[in-house]
Amino acid sequence: MRFIATVAGCVTLLGASPALAQDNAVLSEPFKLGTFQIDVGSRVGIVLQDRYVIELDRGNEALQVDPTYARVSMPADMLELIGQYEYGLKHRIYEIVTAAVTNNRLSGQGRPVYIHDVADVRTLAPILYPGKILNAAGNFYSHVCEGCTPEEQAESDREHRENRGIPYLFLKPSRGAVIGNGESVVIPPGRDRIDWEVEFGTVIGRPASYVSATEAQDYVFGYMVTIDISDRGGRPEPRSDWFVGKGHDSFAPQGPWIVPKEFYGDPMSRLHQQLTIDGVTVQEARAGDMIHSIWELMEYASSIITLYPGDVLNSGTSGGTSSGAFAEGTRSGYLQAGEVIEASIEGIGTLRMPTVAGDPLPDDLTGAELPPVSSYRDPR
Repeated sequence: MRFIATVAGCVTLLGASPALAQDNAVLSEPFKLGTFQIDVGSRVGIVLQDRYVIELDRGNEALQVDPTYARVSMPADMLELIGQYEYGLKHRIYEIVTAAVTNNRLSGQGRPVYIHDVADVRTLAPILYPGKILNAAGNFYSHVCEGCTPEEQAESDREHRENRGIPYLFLKPSRGAVIGNGESVVIPPGRDRIDWEVEFGTVIGRPASYVSATEAQDYVFGYMVTIDISDRGGRPEPRSDWFVGKGHDSFAPQGPWIVPKEFYGDPMSRLHQQLTIDGVTVQEARAGDMIHSIWELMEYASSIITLYPGDVLNSGTSGGTSSGAFAEGTRSGYLQAGEVIEASIEGIGTLRMPTVAGDPLPDDLTGAELPPVSSYRDPR
């Protein structure tokens, strides 16, 4: 896909939907935004070509050596960047990118010290940390009838298309659960029914309360890949427990970076997501499989609670989770320590997440211990 910027500064992607962003800065090529561990701390970085990272603050300092550029304060982290993006910061990021590209600074002997190869820095979760994470449950036709025969799937699709009802959203923890690309998903001790769900993550760009589906896209900052790791083991009592099912440490991988919405187009027309485990594809879906659109999810969510910049809304997952993969013969069961999950969304990137076993449980638990499943106690 070729990128252009018009004389008026209207950014567009050839072959994508009409331009979503307007700015008076000319931009040489599209970019993504992420958070990276560089030296001893975390820094916001501009990602170009999925190969190079420009440190935002130091790139800005280098630009401001030229007195023709105005002095602009840089955000401390991604949350601040998201809140400031449409209020002048986007213009400065465009200038930093254009200066680096047009002056051939991305590679070679003349490359500044604030530009790195992606492979040489550690990629963290883009937002450290979202104020809230909202996930849609049962929002893909292929997910609500996993393991069905073709006839059963067709009947389920017909029923849900005729009566979609209202979305079902649940909250997922943020700090503790959120991890970045390459970090380990930890299978909690004694829990042997851990599942995977690739999801499309929408990052909110400005406060949204009672926003209609037709206006929802105006409140978006960008998009990223997310994985909803799930514990299907439940709890002893015969009741549902979403905290046990969704709330463990490391159960919310996000990233590897965020694509600002002006460089992605309409996700409801181009979404293509998939998930593999040890190279075997178990999930694959497009936007047409979604029961409620991203914009309908935003309308519903914002009618209950205000969405703020940096909040994340996940669209749900498709068929191919553990039960569906088992029925299709691509898996023999749940996630195992040592396996590697790769979740990809076309146009955004790939999260590669190794899995490890958690430490054994202590012997002096107080009654708040995890509910038992078949391998609850370490036999040692």
